[in-house]
Order: sequence, then C-alpha cells, then structure tokens
Amino acid sequence: MATWRWKKWLLWLLVLAPVCYASTVYWRIVSQAGRDEARSADAIVVFGAAQYDGRPSPVYKARLDHAAQLYHRGLASMVIITGGSGNDPRFSEGVVGREYLKTLGIPDSQLIAETQSPDTAESARRVATIMYVNSMRSCLAVSDGYHIFRIKQMLGREGVTVYGAPRPNSRPQTFWKRQESVWHEIGSYTLWILHLS
Repeated sequence: MATWRWKKWLLWLLVLAPVCYASTVYWRIVSQAGRDEARSADAIVVFGAAQYDGRPSPVYKARLDHAAQLYHRGLASMVIITGGSGNDPRFSEGVVGREYLKTLGIPDSQLIAETQSPDTAESARRVATIMYVNSMRSCLAVSDGYHIFRIKQMLGREGVTVYGAPRPNSRPQTFWKRQESVWHEIGSYTLWILHLS
C-alpha cells in the first residue's frame, strides 16, 4: 500500500513539474513582452529578422525603425545589429540592418554589424563579446515582445545588463498566433537551458 502511494505521488510530480515549469515560463514571457524598459544604456542591440534581397522584411524594418528612434532620443551612442546570412550568400541580416540604419541618419561610425550568427543564442554570445571588447556593459535589446525574455536570459548569462525595448505593435493580432509565438519561445528557451541549442 505504501509503495502504491509513493508511486502515485511520483506520477503526480512527473505530471505537475512540467506543467508548473511551462506555466511559469509562459507568464514570464508574456509579462516581459508587455514592458518597455527603454533607458540610457551603452548600446542598442537589434536582433535580426528576415531580409529579402538586401532589404529588411517588414518585421525587421519595424525593429530597425524602433532602434533608430531610441538612438535619436539619445539613449545610446552605439547600435549593434545582429544576424547572419542564412541561405543568402550575398547579404547578411547584420549588414542589411546597418545599411538601412545609415539611411535613417545614424553614422556608420556608430554602427556595428554582427554578421555570423545563425540564431538568437549565437547572436547573444557574439554581442556579449563585441560589448566586452568595446567596454560596454549595458544594452537596450530591440526585438519582438515575446522574444525579449529569452534575449535577456541569454545576454544576462554572458554578463550583460539588458533592458527590453520591444518594437511597437509586435504582439500577434489573434489569440492563436499569440499562443503559437509564446509556445515557440518556451520551446526555444527550454532547449537553450538544456544546452540543446
């Protein structure tokens, strides 16, 4: 009888632990997405998104526009743009972002393009190295709202102080799209903390 009771408790624990974990991370992602923490920092870091033949996609353009607004408000003197080339051998997200930001009045001397990273985790590692080499310790992370929690965890692990500055209107319009976005982030974050990505 005691053995059965112990097995029942173990079963409940195996069921409840993942549910509690997912619920906690879900809440942290959604909570962070709703906060704009824009303030003075050493750099603005724009996380890449798709580019098409040398032009930023609408999502990427919105991130870059937001970064330019933060720069022109005087919140940071440097902008770091991340993103590798993916399947496009001619253009990387980092270079496309840098060239676009130059058209918005940010001098080339204030822009650093990180052009090698294939994903957010590698972007965070490379950005942390760039910041360390340039004696920068804090940044405003610009991306979509639901992405900010994971970015903060990754850069935080590298010793960077991070403030979230989500691009405006980045919350998906429908309930199911919001759920898809949040659960994607839960999965990506979990793979990262398990060192599987």
